Amino acid sequence: MKIYEVSDKKKYLDLLLIGDEQESMIDKYLSCGVMFVLDDNGIKGETVVCDMGGGVLEIKNIAVLAEYRKCGYGKALIDFVCKKYKECFSVVRAGTGDSPLTVPFYEKCGFSRAYAVKNFFTDNYDYPIIEDGVTLKDMVYFEKKLK
Repeated sequence: MKIYEVSDKKKYLDLLLIGDEQESMIDKYLSCGVMFVLDDNGIKGETVVCDMGGGVLEIKNIAVLAEYRKCGYGKALIDFVCKKYKECFSVVRAGTGDSPLTVPFYEKCGFSRAYAVKNFFTDNYDYPIIEDGVTLKDMVYFEKKLK
């Protein structure tokens, strides 16, 4: 398994759209983000991280192909990012919907709930975002201390 940075981020749009369903939202962070792909006999997942200032690194997008979920690839991407940036940042943050699919994942990876942005999904997306039967409304932010 290898994880490496890529510069042609739009080449991986199909993967990006798994983690964030609306391309116009991806476009807001893709140009300022650093993208890594996980290759294990083929690309299995990706993540995009952005420097938010003040020692905070934010995971803007993380996705693993459906057939490879629950195989440890998402955790491997997070562990990679935490290790790579632990000297430069004090906190890794990730925002997600309040869904039974994603919340337990971040908690398993050592993140704790930090705060929520009310109505984020309803105010910023052109259509309802539904995950595991739940219509997402608020963006819930999780944080993990690196230092």
